[in-house]
Amino acid sequence: MRRFLFVACLTFFAISPASADITHAIKSSISLTVDGAASQSIRQPSSLAVSGSNVTLGTPPVLGTLTSGTALGYTPGAYSITTAGDSFSYSESYIEGDDAPALLSTTVTGGVVPALPTFSNQTVTSGGTAGTLAGTLATDGAMTITAGGAGTTAIGQVIQELTIR
Repeated sequence: MRRFLFVACLTFFAISPASADITHAIKSSISLTVDGAASQSIRQPSSLAVSGSNVTLGTPPVLGTLTSGTALGYTPGAYSITTAGDSFSYSESYIEGDDAPALLSTTVTGGVVPALPTFSNQTVTSGGTAGTLAGTLATDGAMTITAGGAGTTAIGQVIQELTIR
């Protein structure tokens, strides 16, 4: 009798119903972006370089004073050959840097930069225009995205999750 009870208990636990947790989730999102105006400016410095061999410096080259609205100014140097009849080399280069502008910063007005300093290396990005940029999510999961003007981005996504434990 004990064996029968033991086998009956094992059979009962072996065929017991399974239980599981089921989770279902739907996540929807829309992201709308309008680019802002931006600028990046790098001011080019003035530079002077002199090199040579078998030359003697008489009067050194001179860079002038930089003031807004005027050129820096440059006076070349005076050189002479050290040993007459021998070979010589001489090189002098001068680069006029960017002017010191009166406008060193600016204010963005209505998404637009009204004035920028002019430098040798400059990147300007105009602001985006929203135009008809729009996005809607309905309660039934329907998604509608309307394109905007230049410099806009619209991204929509739907994520469905099914978890069984």
